[in-house]
Amino acid sequence: MYQIVPGTPVEQHFTEGSHGSPFKKKRSSERRPLVISGVLGCVLGLAAVIAWCYYYMSLRKAQLLKNESLDLRKDGFVIHNQGGTVIFTMTFRSDNLDLDSCSKEKNILSCTRSYSGNLNFFIETVRSKDTVMCYRVRWEELQNNHSIEHAMAYNGSHWYGGAETAEQHWPIKIQGEQDPQPFVTSDVYSNRKAFGGILERYWLSSNATAIKINDSVPFHLGWSEKDRTLRFEARYQNSPFRPAAGQRAFPELSYRVCVGANVASIHKYMVRRYFPKPIKVPSSEVFAKPVWSTWALYKTAVSQEKLLRYATDITKHGFNCSHLELDDRYTSDYGEFDFDPQKFPNASGMFEKLRKKQFKVTLWTHPFINYDSINFGVAVEKGLFVREPSGELPALVRWWNGVGGILDFTNPEAREWFSSHLSTLKARYQVASFKFDAGETSYLPRHFSTLMPLSDPSSFTRHYAEMALPFSDRAELRVGYQSQNVSCFYRIIDRDSVWGYELGLKSIIPTVLTISILGYQFVLPDMIGGNAYPNRTAEGKDALPDRELYIRWLELSAFMPVMQFSIPPWAYDKEVVEIAQKFTELHETLVTPRVLELANEVLKTGDPIIRPLWWIANDDEVAYKIDSQFMIGDDLMVAPVLEPGKQERDIYLPAGQWRSYKGEHFDKTPVYLTDYPVDLNEIAYFTWVPLIDT
Repeated sequence: MYQIVPGTPVEQHFTEGSHGSPFKKKRSSERRPLVISGVLGCVLGLAAVIAWCYYYMSLRKAQLLKNESLDLRKDGFVIHNQGGTVIFTMTFRSDNLDLDSCSKEKNILSCTRSYSGNLNFFIETVRSKDTVMCYRVRWEELQNNHSIEHAMAYNGSHWYGGAETAEQHWPIKIQGEQDPQPFVTSDVYSNRKAFGGILERYWLSSNATAIKINDSVPFHLGWSEKDRTLRFEARYQNSPFRPAAGQRAFPELSYRVCVGANVASIHKYMVRRYFPKPIKVPSSEVFAKPVWSTWALYKTAVSQEKLLRYATDITKHGFNCSHLELDDRYTSDYGEFDFDPQKFPNASGMFEKLRKKQFKVTLWTHPFINYDSINFGVAVEKGLFVREPSGELPALVRWWNGVGGILDFTNPEAREWFSSHLSTLKARYQVASFKFDAGETSYLPRHFSTLMPLSDPSSFTRHYAEMALPFSDRAELRVGYQSQNVSCFYRIIDRDSVWGYELGLKSIIPTVLTISILGYQFVLPDMIGGNAYPNRTAEGKDALPDRELYIRWLELSAFMPVMQFSIPPWAYDKEVVEIAQKFTELHETLVTPRVLELANEVLKTGDPIIRPLWWIANDDEVAYKIDSQFMIGDDLMVAPVLEPGKQERDIYLPAGQWRSYKGEHFDKTPVYLTDYPVDLNEIAYFTWVPLIDT
């Protein structure tokens, strides 16, 4: 079958007839190194393939954990700007993500496990418009009820917003180490370490980033001066927050981070998207003419005789008046709705006399009914009070004027009862409106129940603020939480008669700028000169605020949306009266027309009336740190003197052309005007002059 060709190696192999051929052994020994080399080559090749697979998978994972300009890591995430610079950093302090559980689908990064258990985590990227990129972040525990904490780094930028505080700075100044505490409305006059009566879960930075914490979060806020971070925590344990009905007590920390082209534009975007707007502009007369309050002058010793004399003195000294504000203690007991007959023997006649003199009157009110009031038993019987956790008994609360119950404004019957009493007062005496005092969450009992359960205690503040709506034309509130649509005058908390940043003169501009950024534009900056409490007053005669302090306070107030007197100028001397007359007239003729124009724009845009310098100087690092100057709109800049013994100050003019109140022109800007002279009867202000093409 096969033909053997003689002389070939095969023939030799068969003819030798030996199974242990030397030739075969020689070939085997020669091939062994080749086999070993082949095996090594295969191993190396396989290793290269595996390495490439791991490399490819790591590339895929790295790509997976990126979404637009955001990079997700196990311990947090960072956001870059278009130039690649990190502009936002959030660190997960309470737990780390298990990145192997993460996946990406379209514009959503999601993870199902952390190092300690299962969770629901995602970051969704939303390009809202060409110049704005937003990231929706949610970390929800599924099996643990411990707290969730994320820490937001400052990244060398300046931050604004959050809350009214006792010691107010602009931008926010981190001092010390503070563990997260409930972010709820509080009376910072009595508790100076708490958050104030006007707050929102919103912060804004100079690098054009903004963050808004979701309403559903049991939110606590802390900070670290050492780490330069704000600490955001969600928890139910040892907290006034409660899960919504039917919801498990697993905390959730969710928020939105948005990045824009500049700080003003990103703020405009956030306000339009997340804040309600006022439904109308309140009384133009209140913007134009001063409010005259009885509080700092008379405290609780006010009477019919004193109120009539006060009105007479206002007229006699040549001042106008939007309305008189009759403050604390015109009733016999706290929780009643008529005049004390001992102090006001003829209230109807008093109101008639005031009307003839063209005076309108507003009355002080509050949410408390003291236990010794005739209305306490009525409210108990009707079930109008906030109650103890069992819901069976009214919860007694202590406030600055005693002990009593606090009305439950989640209860429609309590709202109707309170509103009807105010309406009766208004109709009987032709009262113009009311000053709604208190309303902070801090006046609720530590443990309480309301008819409509409150998962967020600050919702109580919103319900109280809404009581002002029927009286909003001249109504005054000192609290606000998600209440921007309540078109009232928002009064910053009481000031002490001192110069400094802690409820003093220097705190007014930072506070007004802060609550304006939070969406509350119709600002009343409290009484000129402060409360004049003897133990909280800069040295002055007869317990009056220091004369120089009073004058500088007056000048600053003239450039605020509303002026409010209580300590009258004639309590000092003729010169102070003349300065007050000059600045009340300047307020009415120069400031009010601008403010009213801007107030009407607020209904559409939500833009602040009182603005920081960076509003017109987005790329100016100096403008981000100025806390003693402000803008009214885009073209009127104000620079008051806020230091004792000074008749000069340094003034910063951003880029542009400016004309001073003295007629000077400045076009080589930006520039510091060092030791710019400002006499005691002056305030420095500058008008922006538009460029004219020639």
